[in-house]
Amino acid sequence: MRLSEMSAKEIVDYEQGERLGVPGRLDARIDETTGEIHAFLFPTNRWTPFRRSEDMLEIHWRHIHTIGEDMIIVDRSK
Repeated sequence: MRLSEMSAKEIVDYEQGERLGVPGRLDARIDETTGEIHAFLFPTNRWTPFRRSEDMLEIHWRHIHTIGEDMIIVDRSK
Protein backbone atom coordinates (compact mmCIF):
# COMPACT_ATOMS: atom_id res chain seq x y z
CA MET A 1 0.00 0.00 0.00
CA ARG A 2 1.26 3.45 -0.87
CA LEU A 3 1.48 6.30 1.59
CA SER A 4 -0.83 8.34 -0.64
CA GLU A 5 -3.50 5.62 -0.36
CA MET A 6 -3.25 5.65 3.44
CA SER A 7 -3.64 9.42 3.56
CA ALA A 8 -7.16 9.10 2.11
CA LYS A 9 -8.39 6.73 4.85
CA GLU A 10 -10.24 7.93 7.93
CA ILE A 11 -8.48 7.27 11.23
CA VAL A 12 -10.62 6.00 14.12
CA ASP A 13 -9.58 5.36 17.74
CA TYR A 14 -10.54 1.79 18.73
CA GLU A 15 -10.98 2.43 22.48
CA GLN A 16 -12.80 5.77 22.37
CA GLY A 17 -14.69 5.27 19.11
CA GLU A 18 -13.45 8.74 18.24
CA ARG A 19 -12.94 9.87 14.67
CA LEU A 20 -9.49 11.40 14.40
CA GLY A 21 -10.05 12.56 10.83
CA VAL A 22 -8.76 11.97 7.34
CA PRO A 23 -5.10 12.96 7.17
CA GLY A 24 -5.01 14.31 3.61
CA ARG A 25 -1.29 14.79 4.09
CA LEU A 26 0.58 11.98 5.79
CA ASP A 27 4.24 11.61 6.68
CA ALA A 28 6.05 8.56 7.96
CA ARG A 29 8.88 8.21 10.46
CA ILE A 30 11.14 5.52 8.97
CA ASP A 31 14.33 3.92 10.29
CA GLU A 32 16.91 4.72 7.62
CA THR A 33 18.99 1.61 8.25
CA THR A 34 16.26 -1.04 8.40
CA GLY A 35 13.48 0.63 6.40
CA GLU A 36 10.96 -0.10 9.18
CA ILE A 37 8.08 2.31 9.65
CA HIS A 38 7.97 3.53 13.26
CA ALA A 39 5.12 6.04 13.10
CA PHE A 40 2.79 8.04 10.89
CA LEU A 41 2.42 11.79 11.32
CA PHE A 42 -0.52 13.84 10.13
CA PRO A 43 -1.54 17.43 10.75
CA THR A 44 -4.43 18.34 13.01
CA ASN A 45 -5.51 21.78 11.85
CA ARG A 46 -6.87 23.98 14.57
CA TRP A 47 -8.18 27.48 14.08
CA THR A 48 -7.62 30.11 16.71
CA PRO A 49 -9.10 33.62 16.54
CA PHE A 50 -5.84 35.09 15.27
CA ARG A 51 -4.10 32.33 13.31
CA ARG A 52 -4.24 28.79 12.11
CA SER A 53 -2.28 26.30 14.21
CA GLU A 54 -0.99 23.08 12.72
CA ASP A 55 -0.03 20.42 15.24
CA MET A 56 1.11 16.96 14.24
CA LEU A 57 -0.57 13.84 15.56
CA GLU A 58 1.84 10.91 15.76
CA ILE A 59 0.50 7.37 15.53
CA HIS A 60 3.06 4.68 16.24
CA TRP A 61 3.05 1.55 14.12
CA ARG A 62 2.38 -0.61 17.20
CA HIS A 63 -0.87 1.33 17.79
CA ILE A 64 -2.35 0.44 14.41
CA HIS A 65 -4.99 -2.22 14.99
CA THR A 66 -6.35 -2.67 11.45
CA ILE A 67 -5.93 -1.05 8.05
CA GLY A 68 -9.17 -1.50 6.16
CA GLU A 69 -10.48 -0.46 2.78
CA ASP A 70 -11.81 2.91 4.00
CA MET A 71 -10.33 3.44 7.45
CA ILE A 72 -7.41 2.83 9.78
CA ILE A 73 -8.33 1.69 13.28
CA VAL A 74 -5.82 2.61 15.96
CA ASP A 75 -5.56 1.53 19.60
CA ARG A 76 -3.68 4.29 21.41
CA SER A 77 -4.08 2.55 24.79
CA LYS A 78 -1.32 0.02 23.97
